[in-house]
Amino acid sequence: MNLLRKFLFPFAFLYGIIVWFRNKFFDAGILKSSSYDFPVICVGNLSAGGTGKSPMIEYLLRKLNYKNIAVLSRGYKRSTEGFLNLKGTEEAIETGDEPLQFKTKFPKTMVAVDADRRNGIAELRKQNAEIVLLDDAFQHRKVKAGFNILLTAYGDLYSNDFLLPTGNLRETYSGADRAQVIIVTKCPANITLKEREHIRFKLQIKQYQDLYFSTIKYANTIFSQNREFSLKDIKGNVTVVTGIAKPEPFIEYLKAENIHFEHQKFPDHHNFTASEIEILNGKESILTTEKDFMRLKDKISVPLYYLPIETDFVENESHFLNRVNKFIVEHQK
Repeated sequence: MNLLRKFLFPFAFLYGIIVWFRNKFFDAGILKSSSYDFPVICVGNLSAGGTGKSPMIEYLLRKLNYKNIAVLSRGYKRSTEGFLNLKGTEEAIETGDEPLQFKTKFPKTMVAVDADRRNGIAELRKQNAEIVLLDDAFQHRKVKAGFNILLTAYGDLYSNDFLLPTGNLRETYSGADRAQVIIVTKCPANITLKEREHIRFKLQIKQYQDLYFSTIKYANTIFSQNREFSLKDIKGNVTVVTGIAKPEPFIEYLKAENIHFEHQKFPDHHNFTASEIEILNGKESILTTEKDFMRLKDKISVPLYYLPIETDFVENESHFLNRVNKFIVEHQK
C-alpha cells in the first residue's frame, strides 16, 4: 500500500493545488467565511484522523465551567441528514459514533450534528447555546472559529506527512498557521525537554501560537452497559475489536497490561455488517474502544466491554486552560 501511495503522487500534487487555491480564496475573502460574536472553538487536525479529537472535546467539556456549551459535529457516516440535536437514545448509525459518545457521557450538554456547520451553529443559537465547540471543522472554511485548537499526533507529526492520497494530510502544513494553539497528542508521559524543543522546531511554531504536549490516560476499569470491572479481571478468550484510525497505542497498552487477546481490526468509523456481527457474536467476550462500543452495543449478544481514555497534559495545563478561558470571557456577550 505504501508503494501504491507513492505512485499516486501526481494526484496528491493536483489535490494540493486545488486546496491551496481554495484556502487562498477564503483568505482573500473571495469565498466567504462566517464569523461570530460569541465563542466558537474548533478542535481539528491537518491529517485524516487519529490525532485524538474526541478525547480533547471531552477534556474541554470536563474542564470548562460554563453553562450552555454545545458540541457540533458533522456526524460522519450517519444515515440521517440535516441538523439533528441528539437526545442520547439514538443509534450510532443515526448520529455518528463520536457525537453519540459525547451525548452519552455528558447528557446535559447540547450535542448536535450537521454537515453544514453554519446552519448547525445557527440552530444551536436558537436553543440558547452560548459556547460552541466544533468537532473536526478545521478545514470547514465556511465557518471562521474564533479559536482554533490544532492537534497532531506525537508519532505522526504533520511536518513529517504529505498530502492525500500519497500521505494523510488534508491540506499542506502551512494551514497550521490558522491555529492559535497546537497540541502534540499521544506523547509518552516522560517526553524530554530536548525532544519537546525539537518538535517545536519541526512544527515551526509561530510567535502568536502556543504549543502544548498531551498524553493518553487509560482508565483503570473497563465498562459494559451497566457494569464496570478491573481490566485485570477480564478472563477467557478475549477478542479486541477496533474500528479507529490508529489503534496501535490501544493495542500496545493492552499488551503492556499482559492482556491476552486476538485483534479484529476494522477501518475508522466502520459500520459493521450483519455477517461481521454474526462472527463477533460467536466470540467469548469482546473488548473495544469507547467509540466502537457506540456502534456495537445494540448488536452484540456476548459480553461486550470498552476501555475509556482521557487527554492528560504533560505540562502547562493551567496555561492552556487560561488561554481558552480568556478567549471565552472576551467573546461572551
